[in-house]
Amino acid sequence: MCGIIGHIKQKSSIDRLLFTRMRDTLSHRGPDAADSKFFEQDSVALGHRRLSFLDLSEAGKQPMCNEDETVWITLNGEIYNYVELRAILLQKGHTFKTQSDTEVIIHGYEEWGTGIINKLKGMFAFGLIDLLQKKLLLVRDRFGIKPLYYTKFDDQFIFASELKAIVACDEVKREMDMSSFSDYFVYRYIPSPRTIWKNISKLPPAHYLVYNYTDQTSELVEYWKLAFTSNTESENALIEEVNDLIKGSVSIHARSDVPVGSFLSGGYDSSAIVYYLSKLGYKPDTFSIGFKNWDNSEDQYAKIVADYFGVPLTSLMVDDGDLDMMDMMPDVYDEPIADISILPTWLVSHSAVQKVKAVMSGEGADELFGGYSWQKKFFADQHQASWTQKLFILLSGKKAEHTVAFYADAMAMGRFDKGELKQMLQSDLHGHIADDVDWFYRKNFDASLSPLKSIQRMDIKCFMGELVLTKIDRASMANSLEVRVPFLDHELFEKVFSIKEESYFKHDITKYLLFENIKDHLPKEVLKRGKQGFVGPDAFYMNMKRYKGILDSATLCRDGIVRKEYYIQLLANSDHWRLWKLAVMELWYKRWVAKA
Repeated sequence: MCGIIGHIKQKSSIDRLLFTRMRDTLSHRGPDAADSKFFEQDSVALGHRRLSFLDLSEAGKQPMCNEDETVWITLNGEIYNYVELRAILLQKGHTFKTQSDTEVIIHGYEEWGTGIINKLKGMFAFGLIDLLQKKLLLVRDRFGIKPLYYTKFDDQFIFASELKAIVACDEVKREMDMSSFSDYFVYRYIPSPRTIWKNISKLPPAHYLVYNYTDQTSELVEYWKLAFTSNTESENALIEEVNDLIKGSVSIHARSDVPVGSFLSGGYDSSAIVYYLSKLGYKPDTFSIGFKNWDNSEDQYAKIVADYFGVPLTSLMVDDGDLDMMDMMPDVYDEPIADISILPTWLVSHSAVQKVKAVMSGEGADELFGGYSWQKKFFADQHQASWTQKLFILLSGKKAEHTVAFYADAMAMGRFDKGELKQMLQSDLHGHIADDVDWFYRKNFDASLSPLKSIQRMDIKCFMGELVLTKIDRASMANSLEVRVPFLDHELFEKVFSIKEESYFKHDITKYLLFENIKDHLPKEVLKRGKQGFVGPDAFYMNMKRYKGILDSATLCRDGIVRKEYYIQLLANSDHWRLWKLAVMELWYKRWVAKA
């Protein structure tokens, strides 16, 4: 896992010292090595910070090129099927100089052009320069596991793994986008392709962008869409197929020239990963986080699983003092994000990296197998609704309105509708509030899907793709730790969503297809556990003293953005979830925008 950056500048040469400084803002993503390459009389540059896992020799360093140095790449990620692709390319006559997965993309591009992208299995974001065709190819993986940002202004184009590398350029204006500011309070994140900064974009998941730097034109292409169909299949056969797909995914995710550990919460997903690793002959180091004086602390369940499989467990025990580290989060998350586990995820990553460079984690299983409470509630509501109610929704054309409203409420954790935003913002900023504040949910709602699958699609595109995966990437990479997510295998997703939902979703059995494959292989205490998010105790999020300390002298109020009266009202009402969003934004704004 690495940090990547590129710069194209047509009317003057790239400042090499400045480019190095920009690259090295990503040193946490790649502390093992760094390099840059300059082309076209210093008008094109690629940079790389390396966290090495495959081919640890100098030959594996990046930026990397083909034999005649006409194609160059800087890659952040892991290509898990590189062994298989390499064998195919060798048969086609390609010559390899390394054992790395990166070189597979270069030769794959030579062989298939952009067709290589759909052949890749993994998590990846990369920039590839084709010097003969004078074009840059930017690519982001199907689910958005790895990040990629870019900006185009005047005669320049810059891309990087994180925003901090782009805004480190003296010529990039730091101007906050107030529409994105409003979006943050609605969603807890800023939806792709927007970012908090004007004129800087996120490359959406499952997209690639081609930038022709001679005429400065670009094309954005969605290269993969998850198909949702309703085929019928024997449940026993399906359970076995899912077992084989998970086992295969865990196996290739374990490919590495250094040991790979695993996060372990004691829930279904992380425990299943440890089970499959053990079945494959691995005894991974495992890592959990616990909270002192909290009955629901997950470390107790993690210990049960670790003892059951005989694997080492490191449990980080956290108290209220550790939770005061919120001031660090704006440097970790250089775009505001209000997931409630931003700090616990950073803490467990900081613990894990003391022993390993990479861990596996269970992201994606809830989206895939239907493990979230709101999925179950929506499914139950639809099945309990009378035929009259269903017919009314269908005939009135209110299916989208009904589903999006439900989903927006489920996601909110302190709902900000248009009226709430107007109460919060100074009146001269009301024009930046979207007419439809739920526009991103509506964009990702598909009326052709069944009720449950429509919710799952929004979970994949919205909750997971924009919030969960952003959190896990930043928290881990801030600690130079790679997180691998074997449930996010596109072939596994394609298989499950190709069948009717009744075959994989049972309202009374949590994550039915996963449960059927682990029910005889995990401790009973774990199988009987209820769903619990990766969060701290409620007291942390309800601590009014902490919010007062952050917001009493808020720069957001001082700078005429947020009404002070609104904050005082939230505090008087102990409205902790809206205060949480406001506090996270205040800390970010103070670090990245506010003037001293």
